This record gives sequence, C-alpha cells and structure tokens, in this order.
Amino acid sequence: MGQHDDGPDQAHRRPAGVSDETVAALGKLSEALETVERARGRLYDLHQLIGHADLMLDDAVAQFRAAGHDEIADRIATDLLGRNVIAGRWTFQIVEDFDDGYYALFRELDRRARDELAGGRRHLYEAEMKEQRRSRGRPGHEARPGGDG
Repeated sequence: MGQHDDGPDQAHRRPAGVSDETVAALGKLSEALETVERARGRLYDLHQLIGHADLMLDDAVAQFRAAGHDEIADRIATDLLGRNVIAGRWTFQIVEDFDDGYYALFRELDRRARDELAGGRRHLYEAEMKEQRRSRGRPGHEARPGGDG
C-alpha cells in the first residue's frame, strides 16, 4: 500500500487556482445549507409530533365519551381530529413542498457552486481549518483515517 503524505486526502484539497475568497464563500454556503438541514429536521419533528398528537386525540375522544362528556368528545372529533394544520395542508404536504421546492433548490445550487468552483470538492474550508488547528504527530490529530500525520 502507498505511503500517505501529511495532509488531507485529495477530495479535501483545494484545487489549483481556487482563491481564499472562493473557499470562504463555498464554506459559508455549506454552513447555510447545514443550517437548513437542521431546520428540515425540525420540520420533520413537527410532522411527526402533530401526527402523534392527532392519533392521541382518538384516545382523548374515547375517554371523554366513557366519562359521559359526549358534547366535548363530538367537538374534538368534528373540529380538531384530522384538521389541516395550515390552509389545505397536513404536515406531510408541508414537508413535501419544502423538500421539493426550497430544499431541493438549495442543495442543487450548493452542488453546482462546488462543481463549478472547486471540482465538486466538499468542506474545503473545514479541511483547511483542520490543517491549521491540528497538532501534527499527536495521537487523535491525524490528517485522515489511517494516517500517521
């Protein structure tokens, strides 16, 4: 097997001619996408939590009926159970609209910027930060898995 040189693997090395400003801009775009990924997770949290709450209403309605409160049970069953969370939409529709629209475009523009400016390489900013911050030769500070640098 070939010997590793000290530093990031080829997929995380800045291509020739790519400026510091370009690496910083790609890094900021990547950071923004990571923030959108976190927001997407919260959107899925909303989807699952609302769905779970809606299913719990079945038990609440049954318990109100068992306790003799049919009018309250009827109001919940008729007005709340299965209701749209926003006009015309359940949460699965919100998730689908987000995924197919804003999220898909964001990911596409991030990929295109990396492809056009850095040969498709990801996380160049972070890879260079790692090189600046790691202590060469120290355990746990290797440049890459299996590396000795």
